[in-house]
Amino acid sequence: MGIIKGKYVVITPFRLEDALKMTEWGFHENPLFSDYNFPLVSYESISKWYNRKTFGLNKKYFAIYNKENKLIGYLGIKNIKRILGQSTLGIVFDPNYINKGYGTDALGTFLGYYFNDLNMKCLYLEVAKFNKRAIKVYEKTGFVIIDEYLMDYHDQYIDLNNPYFQQERSAFVINRNKIYNYIYKMKIDKDIYDKLDVF
Repeated sequence: MGIIKGKYVVITPFRLEDALKMTEWGFHENPLFSDYNFPLVSYESISKWYNRKTFGLNKKYFAIYNKENKLIGYLGIKNIKRILGQSTLGIVFDPNYINKGYGTDALGTFLGYYFNDLNMKCLYLEVAKFNKRAIKVYEKTGFVIIDEYLMDYHDQYIDLNNPYFQQERSAFVINRNKIYNYIYKMKIDKDIYDKLDVF
């Protein structure tokens, strides 16, 4: 893979030097998204994270730059099953660059590469029900919800009185002092992608 150019973004293979730039990213103020913050600061810790993230033949990761050559996100496909032509998507953005159209452009651009260049047939993803911004982007780019289930929430010590949590209370279940959150499983296939007129 070389460089994939969208309207607002440029997508390239994810390198260690890209991961090192993530120390300049901002942080989510909303505690529900604390799991998306990048807390690593040392070269050694980032290098270990990068190697763990990218090692293996059944995954591929990509850096997302804007046209000003600023690293604004990364995305990856894992659990790649080449015979079935399917995998699972993950995508993360610098909080400073969300709600600016980059997500839709990056995902739409990548889907063209995924279906047309990699000749894949289907792409899945998982997203928290409370992540309404991301769900809107996914639906705009052709993904549809195919399942809903509960998972352990990553922060079992979150302040339950926090207004961000209270606003999304319906997306959580608390049972025997353990916190769970609803997850949507979403999917797009080549037939759906070919019918879209947003790219």
